Amino acid sequence: MQNKKNEKELEEYLKIGITLFLTLSSVIVFFFVIYRFDSFADISAKLIRTGQPIIIGAAIAYILNPVMKFWEKQIHKIAPKFIKDEKKEKGFTRALAVTASITVFIILIFLLIASIVPATMESISNLISRFPTEMRNFTKWMTKLLQSDSRASEVAKTTMNKVTQEFEKWTKGDLLPQIQRYLTQITSGVVSIVTGFFNCFIGLIVAIYLMGIQEQLKGQSKKIIYAIFKPKTANELIEIIRHSNSIFGGFITGKIIDSAILGVICYIGCLFLNIPNEILVAVIIGVTNLIPFFGQFIGAVPTLLITLIQSPIHALYLLIFMVILQQIDGNIIGPKIIGNTTGLSSFWVMFSILIFGGMFGFVGMLLGVPIFGVIYYLVTKVVNNILRKKELELETTAYIDVVKVDEKTNDLVYEKLNDQKGDNKSSREKKNENFLIKKIKNKDKNSNSEKDKK
Repeated sequence: MQNKKNEKELEEYLKIGITLFLTLSSVIVFFFVIYRFDSFADISAKLIRTGQPIIIGAAIAYILNPVMKFWEKQIHKIAPKFIKDEKKEKGFTRALAVTASITVFIILIFLLIASIVPATMESISNLISRFPTEMRNFTKWMTKLLQSDSRASEVAKTTMNKVTQEFEKWTKGDLLPQIQRYLTQITSGVVSIVTGFFNCFIGLIVAIYLMGIQEQLKGQSKKIIYAIFKPKTANELIEIIRHSNSIFGGFITGKIIDSAILGVICYIGCLFLNIPNEILVAVIIGVTNLIPFFGQFIGAVPTLLITLIQSPIHALYLLIFMVILQQIDGNIIGPKIIGNTTGLSSFWVMFSILIFGGMFGFVGMLLGVPIFGVIYYLVTKVVNNILRKKELELETTAYIDVVKVDEKTNDLVYEKLNDQKGDNKSSREKKNENFLIKKIKNKDKNSNSEKDKK
């Protein structure tokens, strides 16, 4: 009997090993084909370029879906009073909700472009034109600050003068010729911009269709899954997709809202503190905050440098304000809006940003955390299922002081450590005893339920 059980376990592990091997081999071959062969790379790039409107539309529909659901719920409270037919009322409600969400999206984009882009461009142009003067003033300020140390003062003055001269030389000698050269490429640039606007326009239309037929698409997807897989496997797959959707939806939508709120608070704070280029600073802080963990540090460097050149005292105010803002966002705004949707610790967040950011750039830094959150969830689920079959403890902390697992009973064995109070049993041993008691109770419940069935 024991041999048959061992053979079944061996066969099951063999299947899992072969599946993992084939999966990893397929992934390796796929990436080798994509990155090593130019023809395949060209085909994939062409497919992505061709399908860009669909990708944009799917992203817009995914982000706007919560907004559409909100409008649908509000309209559904009123619509039945005017439309008695349930099917017509449902279609009318969905159409109106989709129209409202798309309208809100377009208005927000238009307001952002109309208010932020001109002011940001003006701030950048003013900063470039005033840079030499501001650098000279900054050099004088540094000279006064370092008057007590003549050598340090001379080094600082020489460095600042050299930086100013190099910047002026670059603007006159390199920048203008480059601008004249780039003017010859305006045609291709205009074509790219027009293509981008066209893709966004088609993407909006795709988003409207996707939001309108999302239930039908959901039903078709589940139908295909249940047709291909066994019910048990299909149920697990659908549960994984649902959990992955909650991770992505909660993280991405929450991060966008969090960054928007942070940008507005930063703008108001900069106005109150009279920080120069307040719109540019707020935009940089809001956009970089989309990157988890490192975002606020990445945004702090350019904003502080921009402010430091124009007004060192205001740079100090901005630094203090950004530290306070980071604490407010990290402890109040972020947890309230996003929460721990990914289930990752700080180390794994940093790990995922570094790995995915290094592989896929800015997009990898944005989406690396939810993607790794899904991978972490899948690995945890597989490990817990295997441990559950072996009737082992699922809690991670229970394994910290484990010496071995009893081969006969599958019980966790701990190193015997005396507590400070003189108790002969350590806290880990007590936890192990509690787990054994729970396991015995579960066995009794299972046996009683089997008796009741008989």
